[in-house]
Amino acid sequence: MKKFNITIVTIACAIFLFTTHTYAQLTVPEASQRAKVSQRVGITDITIDYGRPSVKEREIWGKLVPYGFNNLGFGTSTSAPWRSGANMNTTIEFSHDVKIEGKDIKAGIYGLHIALKEDGGATIIFSNNISSWGSYFYDEKEDVLRVDVKTKEAAHTETLTFLFPSFEANSTIAALRWEKKEIPFKIEVDVNTIVMQGIKDDLRNPLGFTQSNWDSAANYAFTAGDLDQALEWVNSSISGSFFSKETFGNLSLKSQILAKQGKTSEAMKFVDKASALGNASELYQLGTGLIKLGQKDKALEVLKNNVKKSEGAWPSNYGLAKGYSAVGDYKNAIEAINTSMNKAPERFKGRLSGELEKLKKGKDIN
Repeated sequence: MKKFNITIVTIACAIFLFTTHTYAQLTVPEASQRAKVSQRVGITDITIDYGRPSVKEREIWGKLVPYGFNNLGFGTSTSAPWRSGANMNTTIEFSHDVKIEGKDIKAGIYGLHIALKEDGGATIIFSNNISSWGSYFYDEKEDVLRVDVKTKEAAHTETLTFLFPSFEANSTIAALRWEKKEIPFKIEVDVNTIVMQGIKDDLRNPLGFTQSNWDSAANYAFTAGDLDQALEWVNSSISGSFFSKETFGNLSLKSQILAKQGKTSEAMKFVDKASALGNASELYQLGTGLIKLGQKDKALEVLKNNVKKSEGAWPSNYGLAKGYSAVGDYKNAIEAINTSMNKAPERFKGRLSGELEKLKKGKDIN
């Protein structure tokens, strides 16, 4: 009998433990479901992870979301801001260093809290604590950054939403919208510095063993206006490494860099080298690029050679027309564009006809 009782107890305990363990593993939806929203600025990713409560005809501001810092009656915080959402506190992650409302913050993931003000302002708080339920355990000692912003009136948003309503090449606006309020804050990214540092790191790893990556690096630096770095990288593509060789691409790029540096005569030597290696399309781009750089006579020389090299293909004659137009020789420009029109596909003739009319009126087509 005693043995039977022990067995029953053992089985009951096992069933209880199994049942408890099973329920602990259940995955069920949260009342306020979780969401993520991301925006890339340059190569920097910004991600906000938050719970999405709904208004449900409740009074939100000053009531459900109290103003300022409050004792919520639970946890360790006696002066807690709002969690900026529901359930687990909202987080925001930056893949690189950024500025928030002009203030620096390092790459990383942060708890995102908001202390709303009655006067239409808000303090946005970035905390090192990212794993707390709500703001009940908020500790201002864990703050990394606080910024003050102005709130805006907005159309009714039933379910709390974070979004990026606008962005530019080097910045974006992140905003929380709920009920009839918007709380925006500006995030700025030093895109060129981040990209240039990333390129420098990449060229030191296996990516640096491929010539095309040095060309791409030089092109980016040239576009970014860092001419000295662009020249250093294009020189590595041209000579000095096991993968180095002269190509139309790196020679023409070096000519552009030197021209921008004011080294015109040296730049034209590399134009000549590039011309010897370029195909018809590349020479067209080289010639029209020289026009933009103000090197009109050299451009005309390159575009004349392109007609010979391409055996009179219509795009090369069109390029020649642009070359003659650049130096003010509209008579020869008209002759070249007429030759181009005779050979061009029908879908291009409308554009060529329009430019022909400009030339007849003595107007440059560049």
